[in-house]
Amino acid sequence: MTKANKELVKFIREARKRGFDDIQIKEPLLKNNWSLAEIEKAFAYITPKYKFKNKVDIYLDSDILRILEKRSKQNLFTISEQIEDIIRRSCITAKKNKNKTEKLDDLLVSIFSRKKK
Repeated sequence: MTKANKELVKFIREARKRGFDDIQIKEPLLKNNWSLAEIEKAFAYITPKYKFKNKVDIYLDSDILRILEKRSKQNLFTISEQIEDIIRRSCITAKKNKNKTEKLDDLLVSIFSRKKK
């Protein structure tokens, strides 16, 4: 396997530092006649060979993303920090509600069950 293009690797690293995701980086490269194989080789070179347990990739609808951007600006967060805050609050709420007698799944099953009570 040949080595990745150093210029391309440098460009991708810089774009990631500036907050662009991989899709936002790939699209202009493809439009500027970089081959997909060369782009993928550069990304593979950069990508760590180990997995993070605390890393999650999500793809959001543009309407949801706009809402998150607005909320994150109000809270002086980045979008990633805003999502992390929402998840953290959700986990805290779930922990507080753990003492309830019925779990939500059990409640939904009972609502949609064909058994008569």
